[in-house]
Amino acid sequence: MTPRLNPGPDDREAEIERIIALGARRIDIGQTGAESWTVLADPEGNEFCILRPKTTLIA
Repeated sequence: MTPRLNPGPDDREAEIERIIALGARRIDIGQTGAESWTVLADPEGNEFCILRPKTTLIA
């Protein structure tokens, strides 16, 4: 199971950039771009996801 992080709605992009600055990288596992998560990998290649908050998924 891929570990997941769930920052607040205003912090998601900042958290992704912060984690990338620490050495992570975005990876492609076949996403379409419509997913509610971003897949990253740490410097050792371990995959994890940054989730969009559930409140932003409700119309």
